[in-house]
Formats: sequence, structure tokens, C-alpha cells
Amino acid sequence: VKSDGKGGIQEIYRVRLPGNPVIGEGKPENQNHAMIFSRAEFVQTIDMNQEGYFEEALKMRNALQEFAKREGSLPTTILGLREHIFTGSVSSLANYMALQETSFVTLGQRVLTKPLRIRLHYGHPDVFDKLFFITRGGISKSSKGINLSEDIFAGYNNANRGGQVGFKEYLQVGKGRDVGMSQIYKFEAKLSQGAGEQSLSRDVYRLCQRLDFCRLLSFYFGGIGHYFSNVLTVLTIYCVVYLMAVLAVFDMEKIGDRSITPMGTIQMMLGGLGLLQTIPLFATLGVERGWWSSFREILHVFVTGGPLHFMFHIQTKAHYMSQTILVGGAKYRATGRGFVTQHTPMDEQFRFFAQSHLYLGVELAAGLVIMGIFTEAGQYAGRTWSLWLAALSFLASPFWFNPLTFEWNIVVSDYKAFLNWMGGTTGGPSKSWSQWWSDDNSFYKGMSMSSKMFFVVKAALYVLLANGIIKSDFFKANLTLNKPFINVGALVVIIVMLSVFLSIYRGTHGNLPYPARQTIGILLFLSITSGLFLLFLEDSDAIRFSLAGYYLVGALCQLGLLGGVRAVKHLYFIHDLICGHIIFVPIFILAALQLPHHIQTWLLYHNALSSDVVVSDILRYAQASQKAGGDIDEEGLLDQVTELRKQLQKQEDMLMSAGLLGKVKGLVQRNESTDAFAELVSPDTDDNVVIRQPPPGGMYSGSGRAMSMTGLDVWGPMAIGDSSQEETRRGLDSLYQSSDNAGDRSGGSSTDPGLRFRSPEEMPPR
Repeated sequence: VKSDGKGGIQEIYRVRLPGNPVIGEGKPENQNHAMIFSRAEFVQTIDMNQEGYFEEALKMRNALQEFAKREGSLPTTILGLREHIFTGSVSSLANYMALQETSFVTLGQRVLTKPLRIRLHYGHPDVFDKLFFITRGGISKSSKGINLSEDIFAGYNNANRGGQVGFKEYLQVGKGRDVGMSQIYKFEAKLSQGAGEQSLSRDVYRLCQRLDFCRLLSFYFGGIGHYFSNVLTVLTIYCVVYLMAVLAVFDMEKIGDRSITPMGTIQMMLGGLGLLQTIPLFATLGVERGWWSSFREILHVFVTGGPLHFMFHIQTKAHYMSQTILVGGAKYRATGRGFVTQHTPMDEQFRFFAQSHLYLGVELAAGLVIMGIFTEAGQYAGRTWSLWLAALSFLASPFWFNPLTFEWNIVVSDYKAFLNWMGGTTGGPSKSWSQWWSDDNSFYKGMSMSSKMFFVVKAALYVLLANGIIKSDFFKANLTLNKPFINVGALVVIIVMLSVFLSIYRGTHGNLPYPARQTIGILLFLSITSGLFLLFLEDSDAIRFSLAGYYLVGALCQLGLLGGVRAVKHLYFIHDLICGHIIFVPIFILAALQLPHHIQTWLLYHNALSSDVVVSDILRYAQASQKAGGDIDEEGLLDQVTELRKQLQKQEDMLMSAGLLGKVKGLVQRNESTDAFAELVSPDTDDNVVIRQPPPGGMYSGSGRAMSMTGLDVWGPMAIGDSSQEETRRGLDSLYQSSDNAGDRSGGSSTDPGLRFRSPEEMPPR
């Protein structure tokens, strides 16, 4: 297309594509294709979750002069810029991500540039020397799978082909980071899978063959080595827990006849030295914001559960990094950068985190309990506090950082939804545990034999621990002194028969009437529970055998998964049901106390997004939907708006109950900025719809306002539509009118301020 000289667009020719042009990863394909349409000698890459500040744009001319400077023998081909995270006030999670970004984007990249000279391209908003890159393969690599993290390959390509990367902090670009637990989880998973694919790529191999030893170490710790370190950290925790448990079970906590002397106190002191890693961040925040504000920020991170969050995502990175190397299957995960402040149901949480965190958390906790039962070395708390903290972070983080987790009505609703999901048989993974389990464990089918050996060793470890528990004296019964009143063998046979009948009932209960279904289910549950209670009461050996059986069955299930045996699915169902109740019991207790709900809300949202941002979100959505006209189903649109209103009310109630949101005083009648929302909610009524008025000074006034660093509010009136919108519209109208007059003076006859599209009278040859 080209301009027709009168403010319109004229089509010149068309290109007919043979099929879908995107055969690799979508984002890098688009980037490399767009390069040929760009102008000038430099190109800046910007993500859709970033923004430019008006005053920062004035510095771009100075930034481009950095390419004219040559620091060393190599030309500067990439210029990195620092980022300002403007979503840090949404919640404590958003604040963690903002601080993490500050730590890496500012501190880490500053050191990687000078003196280490190994900074690469880690994402946008870097500025590229277009002439250098357009002749060397483009700014991204887009092969499916292997180039999942497409940005970093521009850095590899640059280093291999003789380019140099600069990093300047006098110019910054705004950026919105993930603010919800599921968003952050998927983001970390994507980066970890991308790092796993990078470690298998030829680019990393070629780079490592050419770097000197010192830069090679810097490259390792500044890149994929970070993810390998997380894998080794979690593997070390796993090995230490089982090593301590095996030594305790086999009574080997001694050297010869001398018992070991644990150094629990020293371990706690060494663990405290980890706090020294916060000193660089504390110093940076102190210089930028002031020392008192920096101290309060660091303290706030610890009080709100920051260590749990960061330990949780150590396992996220370790799980997806190791899974990608062992199995493969890396894929792009769309996180969505929206404001996620609503409650996530328990069944969805379980689907998200079971495979990567919850199973491991339960396994570590069980190993620590067994170690505590059998150990005789003493200082249990000093030796295991860090391991318990890791297990607690894997189990509790998804629920602590989920809003309204301890609200009683929501807990009851989540429990019912979880049981319905466990019992569902159709409707996809979101409606049925059976289908979710099949999808989640499908990767075992494509696993190589060498990768399966890791899980075989894990099963052998279970068998070893079970053997030690059976041979121990734990709850060993003396049947000569305490003869059971009930035949234990017959009781076991009855329990097994009831369990078989229960499995048959589960498959056929849909054909029974409701009263019979409920009665039979209750009777079977009470019978099996009573039988197990009598079994443990009459024969204490059953407790020891049950602990050993837990690990033996775990070993069989692990081997069955590797061999593709479908029968283990029923055992995993029982395991997941038990794991779910292990999580639900403390949640029910805390919800019954009422106070934890208010504490959680205050800690997570004490600097939360104020309600006016949620209102503006809804208004913007309603206006865009109404302008779309008949392309959107009206009934579906009304349902969505109704749901948004419910979410808005829920957020306001939550913040108001915690004392974080003052009572809204002003009410306003219909006006142009709220007509879209009002008409969508009640299109057929003449009643004035009452809409909450934002506080004086605009929608973003106060602590929740997102402004540029110098305080300039360039886009506020146009984007949000507050009291100054009339002036903005008058200014735009005068601008359009002046452009029309200029068009008339130049011979144009159009009065339409927008662009017009006109096809040529004769289509050119294809």
C-alpha cells in the first residue's frame, strides 16, 4: 500500500501466500519478518507489556550515539536499557517480581556488562544495530522448540559473530510484570524450559568452544548455569532428606560405637548468612529511594512471605529445566499480563502445581516425619528447619498467595469443587481428575531408557526405606502379652473386600437412584474407616506395615508409570485424594479461626490496586465492546459484564473489610465516559445508573497512580476519561479541524479526519 496524496491509503499489489507462513515460533518469526519494513540504521524491540515515557524519549538521540563509540576492539551492536517496573503496587507478588527484575535488570546486567563483558540480549527494550543483524540472520531465531527463548539467541549470535553489548542506565523503559501466582508460574516455567533447550543448542556449544575460561564461568552463572544451580539445589534437598531418613531408620547415626554430634546451631547460623544476599538490593534501593524506604521494603518482603515465594520458584525452575532435558516438549506458555487479583479455585491450583510442587512437598514432609520418628541423634529442629521450610514453601505458597484462601464460604465451595473434579469422568482435564492425570503423565511414554533410569533409582530408594521400616522396632506388637480380640487376618480380608466393592460401586453408582446412592456411599465409607481404626487398635504392627507399604506401593506405582501399566492409576487416585485432604485440613482450621483471612488480605494487598483501577478496567472493556457493534454476541457480552461487576464488588468488599479501602463518598449520574458501561448493564431502562466516582484528582490519584518518574501524567486524561476529558476532546477536535482546513487548502475535498481506504480502478497483475 501507499498514500494516495490525499490522506488515504491506496493498494498497489497483493502477495498470495502458499499457506501458513509461520512454521516456527510465532514471535521470532514476526520479528524477523518485520525487520525488512523498518527504516534507518537502528531498531528498538519493545514488548506489548512495555511503555515509553515521554521524557525518556528525549534521551534517545543521546542513546543512539553510544553506537558511534567503540569501547574496545569490537563494535557496539546491542545497547541495553534499564527497565522501570510499574506494577509493583498491585500486590505482594507483584512487588516481589518488581524487586527481582530490579535485581537482574539493573544489578546483574550492570556487572555482566562491566567488568565481565558477557552480557547478552535477555529481552526487550534493547536497541539493535540493524545493519549488523540484518546481514547475520536477524534479531531472533525461530526454530520450533529449540528457540523457545528466542531473545537470548540474538545475544549468542552477536557474541559468536564479533559484536559487543553495551548497557546504559540513563534511559529507561516502563514494564508491566506478572502479578498473579499462575502467571508467574507459567512465566518461570517458560524461561526454564527455554534454558533447557538452550543447553542443547549448537549456539551455546559454539560459544563455549570460543570463550576463555573466565568469561566461560561468567557466561555460565549469568545464563543457563542459574537454572542448573536450581536443579542441583532441589536435588541436594531431596538427597539430604532421604539420606538422613535412611540413616535414622537403619540406626546408623553413629561412627562405630560413637554417636554423631549434630551441629544444628551452626547450621542455623550458616542459614542466616543467606540474608547477606539481600545487601546489594538493599544498597541499590537505598541509593534510589532512601535508606529508610529500602529497609522497610526488605522487611516487607520477609513479613509477607517472600522467602516462601522465592523457594517455591526454585523448584519451578528445577522441575521444568530437568523435565525439558529428560523428556523435551518445551512450548510457549501464554501468561497474559492482566491484573489477576481474583481467587483461584482449589482444583485449578491442584492441577497447576501437583506435578511440580505438591507431590514433592508431601514426599519431603513424609521423609522428615519418618526421620524424626527414628532418629536418636538429637537437635532435630536445628538439623531440619531449612528442609521443613522448603517442604512448607512447596505446599503452602500456592494457597498463601491466593486471595480469599481462608474465607470460610470459599473454602467450602473449593472443597466441593475439588471432590467433584476428583470424581468427574468427562469434560476434559478441567472437569475430570482421570483425564487430567492421563494428560499430565503422558510424557512417560516418550521418555528414553536413560531418562527412565533416574526414576528407577527413585523407586529403589523407596524400597530401601520400606525395608528399613519393616525391620525396625517401631510399634512392634507383642502378641503373647496383648492378644487381639478380633482376628486381624479376617479383618484385613473384610477391608479388602469392602475396597473392591467400593471400586465397583464407583463405576456403577450413576445408575442408582439418589437415596440409594447416598446411603450405600455413606455405609461403605463408615465401614472401611471403622475397619482401619480397629486394625490399628488391635495390632500395632499394622502402623509399621502401613508406613512401609506406603513406600512399597510408591515404588510399584513409579515402575508401573514407566512401564505404561494403567492399573496404577487407581492407586494414584487414592494418593491425590489423600494429598488434597492434607492440604485442606489446615486450610479449614485457619478458615474457622477467621483472623487468618484478614491477616492474609492485609499482608497481600496493603499496597494493593485501589478500586478505581478496577472500575476503569471495566469501563474500558465496556466501551471497547460497545464500539465493536454487532460482531459480539449481546447476551454473552451482558454475561461477561455482569461477571466483571461481581468481581469488582468482591474486590471492593475484600479491601474494605481489611480497612484498605475507604468508603466511596461521591456518586455520579450518567456521562459520556460511563455511558457504555451503563447502557450495557441496563440497555432497556431509563433509570439513571449509579456509578462510583473516582477520588478527586483523576482515576489514578493517590498511592495507586502509575505515573512517569518525573511525575508527568501524559496519557491519563485520554486513556481513562476523568474530569478533564472534555478539554482533551476539544483539543483533539481543534486538531482535526485544523488538519481538515489544511487538506482543503491543498486541494483535498475530504472532511473526514481519519484515514480512508480506496482500491485502485484496475487491479495490478499478481
